[in-house]
Amino acid sequence: MAIGLHNEGFSDALVVLGAAGLVIPAFARFRISPVIGFILVGALVGPAGLGALVPRAPWLYYFTISDPASIEPFAEFGIVLLLFSIGLELSFRRLWSMRRLVFGTGPAALVGCAVLVAVALHLMGQGWGGAAGLGLALALSSTALVLPLVGTTSPVGRGAFAILLFQDLALVPIIFALGAMAPTASDEGWVGIAGVALRGGLTVVAMYVGGRLVLPRLFAQAARTKSPELFLAASLLVVIVASVATTAAGLSPIVGALLAGLLIAETEYHSEVEVMTAPFKGLALGVFLITVGMSLDLGAIIANWASLLAAVLGIVAVKAVVTFLLLRVANARRGIAAETGMLMGSPSETTLIVLATAAQAQLITAATASFWQTVTAIGLTITPLLALLGRIIARRIERRETTPPDALDHAEGERAVVFGFGRVGRLVADMLARHDQPYVAVEADIDAVTQARAGGYPIVFGDVARAELLDRLDLGNARALILTMDEPVLTVRLTKRLRAAFPDLPIIARARDTAHAAELYRAGVTDAVPETLESSLQLSEAVLVDLGVAMGPVIASIHDKREELRETIRRTAMLDREPRIRRIRRTDEIRAV
Repeated sequence: MAIGLHNEGFSDALVVLGAAGLVIPAFARFRISPVIGFILVGALVGPAGLGALVPRAPWLYYFTISDPASIEPFAEFGIVLLLFSIGLELSFRRLWSMRRLVFGTGPAALVGCAVLVAVALHLMGQGWGGAAGLGLALALSSTALVLPLVGTTSPVGRGAFAILLFQDLALVPIIFALGAMAPTASDEGWVGIAGVALRGGLTVVAMYVGGRLVLPRLFAQAARTKSPELFLAASLLVVIVASVATTAAGLSPIVGALLAGLLIAETEYHSEVEVMTAPFKGLALGVFLITVGMSLDLGAIIANWASLLAAVLGIVAVKAVVTFLLLRVANARRGIAAETGMLMGSPSETTLIVLATAAQAQLITAATASFWQTVTAIGLTITPLLALLGRIIARRIERRETTPPDALDHAEGERAVVFGFGRVGRLVADMLARHDQPYVAVEADIDAVTQARAGGYPIVFGDVARAELLDRLDLGNARALILTMDEPVLTVRLTKRLRAAFPDLPIIARARDTAHAAELYRAGVTDAVPETLESSLQLSEAVLVDLGVAMGPVIASIHDKREELRETIRRTAMLDREPRIRRIRRTDEIRAV
């Protein structure tokens, strides 16, 4: 049977897929989070945007979402897949190591934010029941947006994940509690909460035991068929069964999805499953963000901008401060706590569920629920901006705390200075130390600085793009400057600035390729080392030898190619000397040849 364009489901699917095809590459081109793009598209094609013009311009029907409720199930499935993928990145051992954050900081953050918001709303005239419901709803933060921004392995991601995980576990008890607080409710509501906790605990234990026994055998059978379709079907089946099981027990389906990911992460098939499900997760998350954008009524926002702005700023401030203080109590660094606090400042997609439950329980009016739903949608929209602001604040805090006035004393005197302390910078530092050459390294990643200091490396925190830092590094007395950053534009800019300031300073730079090396020579480096050149030549040498070509002709051709590339760089950079591009062999290697 043919499907016509007037079929609402088909038309909506085309709009969503078209939005994904346009938003992701367009925003990636400008290095902007596609989160904002999806939300803006939702606001544009939703019922409050172009959808409102369909009666006057019927042709807009094909470019708008006619029934926002029809795509909400896909959005919910996207959140389920997101939690499943997060579970794949974890393990029960790692989760157990985070128990203090999950069950200590997590409940403290939820209760602390909820109490402060509830008290503020009660003082503004809201009844205690409604204030409690709003406080619990607005205290939640967005798992779907926060974790894709920071992951679960970084210091910020670990703190955010612990708090978000507890909030996801607490979602269903919160809903039951709001039902028990309804004016027409009886004491059975609290009994229901206890029943949910008991059933949920038993379900989780049963899924853990059963999963450890069944999943390895299930995926082994799927792997033997060598059918990607069957492997994908098995993965989705596990997610669906786990979500249905926790839903039947009274918990949230996202808890089941997370548990399914954790169970598969314990098997040898987790990498394959992660690759298989990644495209579905991204697309479904985009659908969710479009539904968030559809809930934005720009007319209503403009009419009530002052109160909405005050509400958004108030919620973000309360949650950011509470999260910051609790993470500081948990011994998190000040910068990490500040960045995590800003990330957790916006409301959550689950806030909309709790608001609907509070309205249904008659704890708040429909108008109040609508107002806070708009606040939630705005908060979700600005989450990437909060993440950016958090990084800026964290960088300033760490810069002030980790580079006091005397911290740069390491950089003074006749020694080498290494800019960047990634894999290349660390190796250079190790070789300098092996030959007793004094040096100091400068790195802008505070985590790398902390780790290096723990290893005994002389390193300072700082952004080499800042002119004031360069002024304090005493480069006039340095023996050499080594640029190891994998940032071609910054490397060239620094070289020009430093060569103009220090004409006699030896500058050795890491180059991405021969074209970048030539550009660095024109900028004034003493030596530029293309990182891809020697590895490519050595790879070619290994391939030719393994193919049976005699060693002598191979080495001769490698030398010829190196000379050719050296001449290309010299001619492009207009050098009056040959650039230093060669592989220095050890004596025993030379003799062996």
